[in-house]
Amino acid sequence: MIAFRDFALRRGERLLLSNVDLALHAGWRVGVIGRNGTGKSSLFAAIQGEVEADRGDIDVPARVRIASVAQETPALDDAALDFVLSGDAAVHAVLQAERAAMAREDWEAVAEAHHKLEELGGYDATARAGKLLHGLGFTPDTHERAVKEFSGGWRVRLNLARALMTPSDLLLLDEPTNHLDLDAVLWLEQWLLKYPGTLLLISHDREFLDGVSTHTLHLHDGKAKLYTGDYTAFERQRAEQLRQQQIAFEKEQAERAHLQGFIDRFKAKASKAKQAQSRMKRLAKLAGTEAVRIERSLRIDFPAPAKLPHALLRLVHADCGYGEHKVLEQVSFILEAGDRVALLGPNGAGKSTLVKTLVGEIPLLDGERGGHPDLRIGYFAQHTVESLHEGRSPIDHLGDIAPGVPTQQLRDFLGKWNFPGDRAFESVDGFSGGERARLALALIAWRQPNVLLLDEPTNHLDLDMREALAEALSDFDGAIVLVSHDRHLIGLVCDTFWRVADGVAQPFDGDLDAYAVWLRTREAGDAKPKAPAKAEPAPAVAAPAPKKKAANPHKLAQAEARVAELESKLHAIDMDLADPDVYADGGTNAAELSRRRDALSQELATAEEALLALYDVA
Repeated sequence: MIAFRDFALRRGERLLLSNVDLALHAGWRVGVIGRNGTGKSSLFAAIQGEVEADRGDIDVPARVRIASVAQETPALDDAALDFVLSGDAAVHAVLQAERAAMAREDWEAVAEAHHKLEELGGYDATARAGKLLHGLGFTPDTHERAVKEFSGGWRVRLNLARALMTPSDLLLLDEPTNHLDLDAVLWLEQWLLKYPGTLLLISHDREFLDGVSTHTLHLHDGKAKLYTGDYTAFERQRAEQLRQQQIAFEKEQAERAHLQGFIDRFKAKASKAKQAQSRMKRLAKLAGTEAVRIERSLRIDFPAPAKLPHALLRLVHADCGYGEHKVLEQVSFILEAGDRVALLGPNGAGKSTLVKTLVGEIPLLDGERGGHPDLRIGYFAQHTVESLHEGRSPIDHLGDIAPGVPTQQLRDFLGKWNFPGDRAFESVDGFSGGERARLALALIAWRQPNVLLLDEPTNHLDLDMREALAEALSDFDGAIVLVSHDRHLIGLVCDTFWRVADGVAQPFDGDLDAYAVWLRTREAGDAKPKAPAKAEPAPAVAAPAPKKKAANPHKLAQAEARVAELESKLHAIDMDLADPDVYADGGTNAAELSRRRDALSQELATAEEALLALYDVA
């Protein structure tokens, strides 16, 4: 049990939390929620003993084993699998000792290592580490790849896998879904449901919280209040509390009308029965939460497009990729006014590549891309946030794209995006990730696009902003293509789903629940051992085969190993090329990766020829 007694916590001069008295019991899965800056991460640091309470104390039993995700990953030469295994320090040390003992042929030490492994229950440790990597999207041929060779987003996943590998009684996860795709989020949800210890989870993904948490800890106005149940249960309880505090009836009625209009618009726009069902299920969670929504009071909007032609953008028999690397082939995609399309699929399958192709950021390898003369695209991706200029303010950024517009008009617009008063003049240097993302979305909204192409727009946004974004997108009259791991946002905004996997992008006839079922079925199929190929019946009379010179078995093994090694390296580069992070800084990293890929492709072709030549004499 973790107990807080008259607990208070400061960050600098600012009082984050005070008068906290509560207890968290063993086995609970607690979702920790609150706006950015309310002290969620600082609370985790206090539990781990990294910061001291300003007043009162926090009681964490001395024997409790705590696991958390490291914020940084050094550029290590360790293989990914070994890095994850090192999360279980005791087992990892024994495995290393066993390796060293075998190398020096010290069989007594090997036997001792085996005995220790048995005591620790570590015989399946390597298999468990492999399962964690697989669940988080790492293919088997990347398990031996050095940590330093992975890009930033994949290193975050390695840190998460290592934390899950660490034996623990208390697991602290701070925004674990931020760098995951939907497939990995669904896998992580199932893993956490089986975790036997106590879980504290900071997240702004309400579907994830609903799927995992048994309790909700709400940080608000310097207080921490514990609720029983998941996020939806919290909203209902919070709404009831606020009603009991006599929130003005007129405001509640106005919000009820607003929310009903929000629901009615969704109903009117639901074009497919299955997707409409999914949407209604998510909207049902919002019923009765008007008081909570009044408390948030955050509203944003995307202005109506200046022009909205019906046919906006199309791809015809398009091959999409980078240089010689084809990611998707024969994509035919038509986007019309009012379309709401979500792209589903594993990380690296080509969702971001498809979005970049629709934007026109990368050229087609083959096929045709066409857009209406009045097409105006609003494009959001991680590099959009990173392109904000240090030392400049929101009003500076908006002024750059709106020359000659009066300052007061710019201030009024930024105020609607929650940059009121002097906040519009503050440098973005001190902004959080969520504030930067909100500013990037505001700059897109100013341009009045008729197509929104949004690649993971909710990363770093808090729950209030995510709800506001869902409502704003529901009011948008243009077309939307959305990549997101936030199922709540997808379920409310989108009524058409496309699945991007195995080099193909195609419509998916189902909702998010059906996609989760498809994913589990697919993974189960992949896990089953393949049946041996049926033997062909022998001919009635077999002619004697001509004798060939026998191949050297050692050379054959070497050639096969060389081909396997090159294929693994090639696949690893393909994974990196599918990661949007590598196209930052003008695409320098991507260009270097493409050059390395070309060189490896030539080496692989030569190695395959050599292997075939050996097979010919086998």
